[in-house]
Amino acid sequence: MKNAIARQTVLLFTCSVLLIGCGKSSSTHKTSTTNSTSEATNAIPIGIAFAQTSNVALLGQEGTDGVKIAEKYFNAKGGINGKPIKLIFQDTGGDEVGTVNAFQTLINQNKVVGIIGPTLSQQAFSANPIAERNQVPVIGASNTAKGIPEIGDYVARVSSSVAVVAPYAVKAALKQNPNIKRVAVFYAQNDAFNKSETEIFQKTVKDLGLDLVTVQKFQTTDTDFQTQASSAINLKPDLAIISGLAVDGGNLVKQLRELGYKGIIIGGNGFNTSHIFSVCKALCDGVIIAQAYSPEYQSEINTAFRKAYFEQYRREPPQVSAQAFTALQVYVEALQSLDKKGNITQLSLPQLRKALNQELLKGTYQTPLGEIAFTSVGDVIQKDFYVAQLKMEANGVKGKFAFLNIK
Repeated sequence: MKNAIARQTVLLFTCSVLLIGCGKSSSTHKTSTTNSTSEATNAIPIGIAFAQTSNVALLGQEGTDGVKIAEKYFNAKGGINGKPIKLIFQDTGGDEVGTVNAFQTLINQNKVVGIIGPTLSQQAFSANPIAERNQVPVIGASNTAKGIPEIGDYVARVSSSVAVVAPYAVKAALKQNPNIKRVAVFYAQNDAFNKSETEIFQKTVKDLGLDLVTVQKFQTTDTDFQTQASSAINLKPDLAIISGLAVDGGNLVKQLRELGYKGIIIGGNGFNTSHIFSVCKALCDGVIIAQAYSPEYQSEINTAFRKAYFEQYRREPPQVSAQAFTALQVYVEALQSLDKKGNITQLSLPQLRKALNQELLKGTYQTPLGEIAFTSVGDVIQKDFYVAQLKMEANGVKGKFAFLNIK
């Protein structure tokens, strides 16, 4: 009787994977096409919940770029001990409703074994509890706000907390100009991550004995920052710190410079994208950004990732792409470990999700970010961090992240 039930369970799991592998031709959501039809029959489905539309799409695209490179890389190396992985994409858009819908579709219709996403911390606070209730592992690749891993036992992240990363940028600014005394802070008040990040920045400013002369609020959807910029400039700050996304944050940088601000500018984690160059262009030059990734990090897997990314997109990989690659790597290596203990296709989907969650938290991983592991609550443990400064070419169109020595 038990053998019959086991055979039925295997059959049901295989059928569900087959349906996912084949996909629905009428769907408007993008799905990966890197696997052949024959491979898709036993592919392991992993859900990707990134923003493909809205004002968050620039950041979501970088996550998508990273996981697509990882899918191709790990499948070329044999996937899960001969079984390929297949990415199932659902667009979260830029709000919580879209993210909740994406998670529910991935869990209940696409039957994924785990999820990578969402793009924003604000979205994670709404959608991650759904994964928790359904006991589906979720790994955040760009969620750095305080409290994300604590949402539940099935929630982890490979994106280091802003509390760890942000202070490096302020210290780098002081290294460039030890005479900094007066600081103006700007943040997007409608975004959970930016609200969390500005708290860290403000605490760091005070802990370093600097004078916080003003705190200016804005929305991620704003385009006109004349009032906030003028109010801050009138107080003669030596340093401006901005917590926003690429579009709003880049426009704020641009308007600060146009109004005559000449001091150092620090951008938060939302600036960690090459898309910032097209927003503030030549006026991006000199902005300081703390990072959890450097393309120059020396390791076998980062060299392979950097080479594949550059060949595909003709530019250096940004932080979010590296973190997204890393998130998929964690799933792959945890699944490989599980499969070596016993064929994972013999587990029911709920059993596989539970076992996968337990296994991924145990591992230590050599990734493009360096060596990482997880705390008991699923927060990433990472050793190395970096600070970059935006350097724009004379034409103001192209730029790069020039890494500073912060040792």
